[in-house]
Amino acid sequence: MTSLTPPDESPDFASGGGLLPAIAQDAETGEVLMMAYMNEASYAETLATGLAVYYSRSRSKLWRKGEESGHIQEVQGVYLDCDRDTILLKVRQVGGAACHTGYRSCFFRQVTPQGLQIVGQRVFDPADVYPD
Repeated sequence: MTSLTPPDESPDFASGGGLLPAIAQDAETGEVLMMAYMNEASYAETLATGLAVYYSRSRSKLWRKGEESGHIQEVQGVYLDCDRDTILLKVRQVGGAACHTGYRSCFFRQVTPQGLQIVGQRVFDPADVYPD
């Protein structure tokens, strides 16, 4: 990974009130694994370490993906959209699951006329991974 880029080439965190959406996509398959938020500190740490680091809005702190589960995301590439207000991380998902509910992708439910249908397969039982 590289160090932070010049301001005109960095994410525009000001446009998002300090937080920007960050999409994690499987670098090999293109599958969208999750969407989270990044602030300047999480972005800088991601670039410095090559591991995905997000900002947890519910806990108001940096969230190093996989710090509890071991299911880290090794960053293969970092992309910004045209307005520099959305971040795309192409990652190698270690441990098989990106979702804390045990599914490979957080997008494991499909909206259908009959209601939400589970279309993904659970990789692990969260009770076995996360402490109470």
